[in-house]
Amino acid sequence: MLKRSRHRCIFMTISLILLLTAYTTGCSRQPSKNNNDKYQGDTVNLIYYTIGEPDKDLQLVNDKINEIMARKIGVTITYIKVGWQEYEDRLNTLISAGSPFDIAFAPNYATTAMRGAWLRLDDYLTSSGKDLYDTIDPTFWQGVRMNDGGIYGVPTNKELAVRDHWMYPASIVKKYNIDITKYNTLESLEPLLRMIQQNEPAYVPMELDRDSQNFFALYGYEYIVNHKVPLMVKSLDPNAKVVNIFETKEARQVLNTLRRYYKEGFINKDAALRETGGLKRWDKVFWKSSGGGPLSETTWSKDRGYKVVSNPVTPSVVTTESVRGGIMAVNANTKHPIACIKFLNLLNTDPEIRNLFNYGIEGVHYTLDEHGQVAPIPGKDSHGDPIPDAPASYAGVQYTLGNWFILKTMGGDNPEPLDKWDQFRKYNAELIKSTVLGFTPDLSKLTAQTDNIEMIWKKYYPSLMTGTVEVDTILPKFNEELKQAGIEEVRKEVQKQLDAWRGVKR
Repeated sequence: MLKRSRHRCIFMTISLILLLTAYTTGCSRQPSKNNNDKYQGDTVNLIYYTIGEPDKDLQLVNDKINEIMARKIGVTITYIKVGWQEYEDRLNTLISAGSPFDIAFAPNYATTAMRGAWLRLDDYLTSSGKDLYDTIDPTFWQGVRMNDGGIYGVPTNKELAVRDHWMYPASIVKKYNIDITKYNTLESLEPLLRMIQQNEPAYVPMELDRDSQNFFALYGYEYIVNHKVPLMVKSLDPNAKVVNIFETKEARQVLNTLRRYYKEGFINKDAALRETGGLKRWDKVFWKSSGGGPLSETTWSKDRGYKVVSNPVTPSVVTTESVRGGIMAVNANTKHPIACIKFLNLLNTDPEIRNLFNYGIEGVHYTLDEHGQVAPIPGKDSHGDPIPDAPASYAGVQYTLGNWFILKTMGGDNPEPLDKWDQFRKYNAELIKSTVLGFTPDLSKLTAQTDNIEMIWKKYYPSLMTGTVEVDTILPKFNEELKQAGIEEVRKEVQKQLDAWRGVKR
């Protein structure tokens, strides 16, 4: 009898434990990693802003994203894309007006973070966002950490160093047997550009736009604030001083060379007015510069409509600017911080959702070839015939949308290698870090000066950096007006903060 009672007691205890376990699990259910296991609970909708021209099929893709995310994590999004030329102004207006939104691509991450626009993420990255944190290369986190020690944005896990590449049409390079690795300075290009001008009149020898390129990186400089405040420092010199780059001999050499090339007719005449991205597909351009990592020429070839080859010309250095090139941030005023972290976590760790954001819907926007690579489906005309160069009905802006290393590779006419992401990992492992990686000057007390400097920059930079105007006449005016705007005051403050930062680091 005693034995039976003991067994009954044990049985009742185990039953009670199982009942309590089932009850608590049901109440605090975590999203399962099993794609077939549906999330149970209320669904939260987030408003998400990012850069890029709104797509014809954006709502279609948004609906598919929401179908999957609601099932996996109980989160949906309102996916809003704002055009390239309007995005920064739109975002600043949203922040200033306190308009409701939850997540945004943050092109001016440091400035907006210091304005208090973004949620500090440190605590979330050790809890609900730990998978996200562990997925991304630690150097990115070092680069996005602000001077107060906080992290206010999620960087895109991609190439760590964005080097300037000079690209050329593969057919012309082959035709004239050009060794593109010989051309690493602006001055070295002159005989090559002259030959193209004479022998290939259908080609523009050199294409520039109003934002031009950071030719100063050829000399080892990087921006210390942002590219519209022309203060720079030598990346690999631990004692380098902050300078107004337009007062240096290197800048004078760059500007003189560009002016000569413009007068020779090497540079497109509309360079000072041309918007970034203004080059049309199939346009015949011999030399063009763009920032990228390994294998970038495969993407550029698809963009240009013909095969290009490229040569990196700037140092392999990880800079603050390069690691902050694709940041997603959470609104400090969001009502749904946990849902935001769930979304960012999924976007950076789940291949299904990441590829959907990047390529659209399989079977609608692309198919997979025999190697599992993405083959975009071309648009069709009224007769149902393919239009090879029709604009895509959906295209994600890859560098703004999270972890690259879970993306499928591209197939097609210029297929990417199947080991693309292994090549990226190798590339990242071999880079050198800038001596000022992660330094962020706080210029909140000098906003009037920086605003005025940016206005002067917009007035003079496009014409100077495309060779459109006489350097001897315009450069002194540019520098004088920069001084009147307060650039020397800003330079001294940045230098003071950099010296203090270096002292702590050492």
